[in-house]
Amino acid sequence: MVATAVWPGRYHRLVRKLIKLAIIAFGIRALLRWRKRRQQTRASAPAAEPAADPADELRQKLAASRDDVAPDEVEEPPAVSVTDRRAEVHEQGRAALDEMKPTDEG
Repeated sequence: MVATAVWPGRYHRLVRKLIKLAIIAFGIRALLRWRKRRQQTRASAPAAEPAADPADELRQKLAASRDDVAPDEVEEPPAVSVTDRRAEVHEQGRAALDEMKPTDEG
């Protein structure tokens, strides 16, 4: 009781300092444990092979597909004149419009 009467605010200051030091010590300990575990997992994990470059894989597939198809085997579509193609597109458009028109019942 004498200590609190002589030093009214100092007791709390000392306790706060001890609590801060304890928290810092626990934090440092946790950091060191985490770091140790991390180093152990790195040492125990096998060295991963570098991943293959996806661009190289695509190049190989493209080269293989080019080798499979010879230029003589490629069929060209029959030549259609522009006017014939235009007439065909217009017919398709008119057919679509006819399907969309409501039918009068009655």
